Amino acid sequence: MSGVARLPVVVATLAAGCAPHDRATDESDLTTTFDTVAGVIHVANAGTASEWRLVPVVSIGPKTLTDQAAPNEFGGVSAVALGPEETVFVADEYNNEVRVFGLDGAHRRSFGREGEGPGEFRSLYSLAWAGDRLLTLDPRLGRVGEFSAEGEWLGQRRTLMAGFSGSPEFIRFYPVGPDEVFRFAYSPEREAMVWVGHQGSGDTGDTVAGPPVLETPPPGAIPPMLCEGDGATGFFGAPFAPKSVRHPASGGIAYSAWGYLYRIAVTDAAGDTLRIIERTLPTQPISDEEWAGGRSEEYDVFRERFPNASCNPRTFTRPDRKPFIDEIFVAPDGRLWVDVIRTAGNRWEFFDAEGGLVGSVPAVPYKARTVPVFRGEYIATIRQDELELDHIDVWRLERAN
Repeated sequence: MSGVARLPVVVATLAAGCAPHDRATDESDLTTTFDTVAGVIHVANAGTASEWRLVPVVSIGPKTLTDQAAPNEFGGVSAVALGPEETVFVADEYNNEVRVFGLDGAHRRSFGREGEGPGEFRSLYSLAWAGDRLLTLDPRLGRVGEFSAEGEWLGQRRTLMAGFSGSPEFIRFYPVGPDEVFRFAYSPEREAMVWVGHQGSGDTGDTVAGPPVLETPPPGAIPPMLCEGDGATGFFGAPFAPKSVRHPASGGIAYSAWGYLYRIAVTDAAGDTLRIIERTLPTQPISDEEWAGGRSEEYDVFRERFPNASCNPRTFTRPDRKPFIDEIFVAPDGRLWVDVIRTAGNRWEFFDAEGGLVGSVPAVPYKARTVPVFRGEYIATIRQDELELDHIDVWRLERAN
């Protein structure tokens, strides 16, 4: 290829002892190929991922409907953080309170209340550990709160515009290291969403651009449905339509993917591509039954409330196949986690910091507008049961054999 510098290809067959740290396995046929083109490292993963498992550790939540006012009966959980000494910190947005439990499920303490003073909340959207401090995100007050592990108020950082609103799925902390988290912010200079870095001692100075505006439709793109009328407007994505996902990472870099492809780009603060991580998997069709049952609940509620609204297009456009990626996460230990869409049930595949595939586990369900949280070998998820009661599930990641 003219004008393109290529370095020798390195193929790592993942047998024991020949790959970085926990990527090794004795039986997997997984191969990871490293190639450098024009200064960009391309990492291609093919074959069967090593099977891991998520072992249940504890489930924290009401056991019956009579658990009124008990510490494990939550008004509405917006976030969870795994803390030091095997503790679980739960943000109850409805009660504006942080509740702390052990991995044995025992309630240890609670702190916080409704208000605007020190240690109080108006909208407890998120919490995360940065060093030895628990940071809390309150967009209505426009501040980041700082607490000790015991719940002592240590101060605040007024680094937000007060009055933010939206989903805690996006307006939240993104923990990317033992002492490094990013928070959602809006940059008036860029007129765009950004992530701003924090440490326990203060800001890191790193700012990562948020999801880009896709000016040119990428492969498999399907425009959303716009519904207007009866004094209301709504946007609804087609079932199984691919989406753009992005996550900040330590040092001000970002991981980005267009879900139609199993291809993840790693970029620096200037937007230059450092690494491309790819995974070979077979495509999967959308069955007629899946398509018939895939319409969003939000769309059905909108049509019921505003029956005279008109929509463009009039019906959802059916994708030619399922996308590969539903979401991506970057854990504090540097691993990249990918929520992979599969007909038999979604899988979580995780990669080391170099982009080599480490393993795969069956994805566990978690509450809409929340995200899994990672700390070492532990993963915490927020689950909503059939009675719409919130529970915290903690899992331990282990090799399957």
